[in-house]
Amino acid sequence: MTSLADHDLESLQRLLAEWGHRPGSAAALLRAYHDAGGAVDVPAAAYLPKDVRARFGADLALFASRVLTRRQSDDGTVKLLVGLDRGGAVECVLMPAFDPRRAAGCVSSQVGCAMGCDFCASTKSGLERDLAAGEIVEQFLHLRAEALRQGRRLQTLVFMGMGEPMHNLPAVVTAIGRITRPALGNLGPRNITVSTVGIVPGIDALRDADLGVHLAVSLHAPDDDTRARIVPTGRRHKVAEIVAATHRFADATGRIPTIEYCLLADVNDADAQAHCLADVLGGLRAHVNLIPYNWIGPGVSGAIYRQPSLERMQRFIAILRERRVVAHFRRQRGDDVSAACGQLRETLVQARVAR
Repeated sequence: MTSLADHDLESLQRLLAEWGHRPGSAAALLRAYHDAGGAVDVPAAAYLPKDVRARFGADLALFASRVLTRRQSDDGTVKLLVGLDRGGAVECVLMPAFDPRRAAGCVSSQVGCAMGCDFCASTKSGLERDLAAGEIVEQFLHLRAEALRQGRRLQTLVFMGMGEPMHNLPAVVTAIGRITRPALGNLGPRNITVSTVGIVPGIDALRDADLGVHLAVSLHAPDDDTRARIVPTGRRHKVAEIVAATHRFADATGRIPTIEYCLLADVNDADAQAHCLADVLGGLRAHVNLIPYNWIGPGVSGAIYRQPSLERMQRFIAILRERRVVAHFRRQRGDDVSAACGQLRETLVQARVAR
């Protein structure tokens, strides 16, 4: 069964016409649905014919997913494990902003992940499947509903959850179209960021899609040898190629990209690597987002990683700033509720295995 999130305005208009009704009510239904985070009372929707209302649940659902687990951190971060009618479960996260009226969201693009990044929990169970566009939109709606319950507005959205967005780009592009369309999600494209582990053709395709969104590139090392050890896709896409593609995106869109860099003790946190990162970025106008490693247990390779000392991290960022690189630390959120990518789903998988 499809859900309302599987539809844009034109496809729902066609469906209502197939049911023998005027398509005009599709716009009001979809706007109410997205504004309320999916919590629209269809039986009470007087703008819908009675027999259309009666068909909901049998031929069309509000959601094709459900929240299996909700965990709230002491810092206000809420992580949802969302079960999908089409199989599998994904994670999405709501992070309260400093402004008590606003929040940021993070959604997944695939069930699991095939990228194999050794320090990330998302990849431990491998890739199960791509998400459909509607399944991505439903995560956005679950987060919008959560924000509304907190008296907040979901203001920004990042595709930084489970999966590699560039390997499911058609669905991601379609979902962004629905999320940003004024008649539907009405979230400005400037408030959306798409993250990639460095899939060069995907970066170019996202640029060509001209969505108006931002780009984040998970670089994690400034040299090919180190990167290939912790990010297996580094064997396919070299650092120089990734930075060149990021340059092309920035030049074409006017958007300042973000360079994600997870700091791992004695792996990628040396002074020389900070200088190398500054050299590699060269004239690229970008924000470097330094991420203190979040413990996930042994990596895919069995390696054990540690977060660098505060002194070491401060030295790393000082070098970047001395080299005139704009850099900051990502605020750590939700550690007490396993809010890092893949951790909540991994907990569920382990529980099933234990049973």
